[in-house]
Amino acid sequence: QVQLVESGGGLVQAGGSLRLSCAASGLTFSTHAMGWFRQAPGKEREFVAAISWLGSSTYYADSVKGRFTISRDNAKNTVYLQMNSLTPEDTAVYYCAGRLTRVAHTSAREYDYWGQGTQVTVSS
Repeated sequence: QVQLVESGGGLVQAGGSLRLSCAASGLTFSTHAMGWFRQAPGKEREFVAAISWLGSSTYYADSVKGRFTISRDNAKNTVYLQMNSLTPEDTAVYYCAGRLTRVAHTSAREYDYWGQGTQVTVSS
């Protein structure tokens, strides 16, 4: 049974930083592309960042480019999202997702596994 468990969310002031982690189990993590998505209240789920199976290719939404960094540690079956210079517009539930292929994608429809999400709240 595949499980993706996010952690690291919380409340932070604008300009602050958080590091999200997503621990995967029940899958061959190193052969899966991984992504982060987020959903704010009243809004659709949106793409944040994605990373290919070896981490050689990364993709970012324009809204987070230069502030967020996605990375992975295949030895630990974990993908990370380092978030810097946070703004209230980054407030959302952040979801980790896994894709049954080595190539990353920016569409949520292309992902096969999802975590339960972790809340990130940025105060002004």
